[in-house]
Amino acid sequence: KPIIRIATPQDKVQLEQNKLKEKNAFEIAVQKIKKHNLPMNLLEVEYTFDRSKALFYFSADNRIDFRDLVKDLATVFKTRIELRQIGVRDEAKMLKCFGSCGRQCCCSTFLSEFKPVTIKMAKDQNLSLNPSKISGACGRLMCCLNYEQSAYEELWKDTPRQGSIVKMPNGSDGTVIDANVLTGTIRVIASDTEAICTFNKNELKVIKHALLSDDNNIPKEIKSLIKD
Repeated sequence: KPIIRIATPQDKVQLEQNKLKEKNAFEIAVQKIKKHNLPMNLLEVEYTFDRSKALFYFSADNRIDFRDLVKDLATVFKTRIELRQIGVRDEAKMLKCFGSCGRQCCCSTFLSEFKPVTIKMAKDQNLSLNPSKISGACGRLMCCLNYEQSAYEELWKDTPRQGSIVKMPNGSDGTVIDANVLTGTIRVIASDTEAICTFNKNELKVIKHALLSDDNNIPKEIKSLIKD
């Protein structure tokens, strides 16, 4: 939002008064929601600075018909009422949740927008496809999977993936069974002897690349994490 002017002492007093009115409006709105028996979770109430409008943020599993609730709230507060249904990622941002790292979620501290996060990122970074380990407080894939993705993509350009067919230094063919993209070490099972050997990626020549699929062998509970 644009900066208009420096806040005056009167502005600061009004801001504090607005916060008190928001707290009172929240308590009243919760009672009204129960009265109308609506399946919604009120998260926050925000007044515009001049109190010309009150915004009520809520989450719900489905669309809510809140027309009667709006009329009821408008009668109580004598101002314009706007109800906004937000998603689970916005809910975590608003509630200032904490992540598995022990710090406050990135979305509520410095992220200004939500970028897409995919299962491919977790695969590229050799992370466990365990929902409890790769999902954030919002229940979706963690935003921080984005941070190092570009580096992993660069490393995978010359690192054979699991399932790739390679030629080993002794001239025999083998199949990649494991690849550490950070260290560049590759474990290969020989096609003729079935012996398992470890090489540096520079020692191998790729005959056939294995492709990474976003959809194959991904549990349903993992796929649900990427929904908006």
